[in-house]
Amino acid sequence: MNIIKKRLRLPAFHYVVLSTAILAGCSNVEGKYNGNNEQQSDVVAERTENQIANDITFQDGNGKLIALNDLKGKVVFINFWATWCPPCIAEMPSINELKAKFGENENIIFLMVDVDGKHKKSQAFMDKREFNLPVYIPHSEIPKEFLSGAIPTTVILDKKGAIAARIEGGRDYSKPEIVNALKQLIEE
Repeated sequence: MNIIKKRLRLPAFHYVVLSTAILAGCSNVEGKYNGNNEQQSDVVAERTENQIANDITFQDGNGKLIALNDLKGKVVFINFWATWCPPCIAEMPSINELKAKFGENENIIFLMVDVDGKHKKSQAFMDKREFNLPVYIPHSEIPKEFLSGAIPTTVILDKKGAIAARIEGGRDYSKPEIVNALKQLIEE
């Protein structure tokens, strides 16, 4: 809280610089390098069997909990986002389109997780834009393998609950290669 109060005393120029840095940072600041300063791809395509999501839970607007452990047997598309994040907002129509392409397919689940934990505000955002995307908030701690600080971040779990992909930064999720990759995961 003291950091926020100190920043409020900054001249107007610093507000612009600070705001620009924050907004630019929400798309893909962290995760570019590992601890050895080796460059990493922002898309992790290899499945890591030891990253199974056992104790991660999310909560919907009615207070109902959903545990990733209970979703094994389904492909899970998790998007971590916030209503104030421009790259998050920019990719939202393509996620809505992607979800629509899978219709009522029971083998894939979409979870739009508001990292701010403000379900009402996020649901109002979705309703205003007429997106058919289910909004959740974190109920448990989110491990760094899922979310290391940069948003938007999308995590796709295979049917075993292992991470099939982790994507930082905004993307166009309506592209055929993404649809085909999800279809392949569903068929496995």
